[in-house]
Amino acid sequence: MTTNTLTNAIVLPDAPAIPGLTFRRFWGEADYPRMIAVLQGGKDADQIEEVDTLEALTDSYAHLVNCDPYQDMLFVEVEGKVVGYARVFWQGVSDILWLYGHEGFLLPQWRGRGIGRAMLHYNERRLCEIAAEHPPGKSCFFEVMASSTETVKIRLLEREAYMPVRYFCEMVRPDLENIPDCPLPPGLEVRPARPEHYRAIWEADEEAFRDHWDHVPYSEEDYEYWLRGDPEFQPDIWKVAWDVKANQVVGMVLGYILEEQNARFNRKRGWAADICVRRPWRKRGLARALIAENLRELKARGMTEAALSADAENLCGAFRLYESMGFRTVKVDTVYRKPMGR
Repeated sequence: MTTNTLTNAIVLPDAPAIPGLTFRRFWGEADYPRMIAVLQGGKDADQIEEVDTLEALTDSYAHLVNCDPYQDMLFVEVEGKVVGYARVFWQGVSDILWLYGHEGFLLPQWRGRGIGRAMLHYNERRLCEIAAEHPPGKSCFFEVMASSTETVKIRLLEREAYMPVRYFCEMVRPDLENIPDCPLPPGLEVRPARPEHYRAIWEADEEAFRDHWDHVPYSEEDYEYWLRGDPEFQPDIWKVAWDVKANQVVGMVLGYILEEQNARFNRKRGWAADICVRRPWRKRGLARALIAENLRELKARGMTEAALSADAENLCGAFRLYESMGFRTVKVDTVYRKPMGR
């Protein structure tokens, strides 16, 4: 690939011969509305029920980690109109593993013409450049996430030798009736989440999720984004359990409601997120009690259904717990990886 530094144009050696097709770098905030149009067009076609807003995208790109959008993004244009874009990023997961993630979005009318493959190859080449600057000695993998409804993307990944390594289920409880009565274990209580508690809640969440697959430690930048820009930060809905005697956070369900999504898809859905219990308090029924509290809170706020995301291979038995609480799988997101050759 080559780059014209004057125009930020990029030439891809394997780009398909389509009249008016060009590639370029990121131009800054002016590109955000174009990105929203591509995101929403693709998600509508792929049956991904999410709403992307300019405000949320702006906040997200203000807090990118291990990604310089001016160097690590590719924009696809046809006759000067943005029809797709791609982005790469990376993380050191452990002492033995580097993960080099990438994503690509393309409007559905331009799929199946070789553009997506050229974007994927560009991402891989850029990630190899980044990896060359990292110390050797770790296993290195490309990584991509795909939803079960993204059939075009899945076919491309399979043709490019990506293999599924982990599955995450989107689960929905279709009603908020007959919520089971699940009392808190003795010595624990649920307290309102106050600003002076946010740091303790954050640190307890980080500790609990250390046991999860490929967990990457949270950073201070993550904490600041959580406080200032995360649309899921809705402490009025949270259910946080405290050990009364020790006066410390022991578990939580950080619920939220996305009003724009609900309006777009004509539903009243609330979410249960960050469902976790710290090790010393596990196996006592606390997670079940907090989920029930979350369901009652969502119902009191006018919701008629609840959803969550679950690791299908969670070693703590969370998937079985969620099914016992009335949640059923409606979609599966798959993590795909491919070994990177240095």
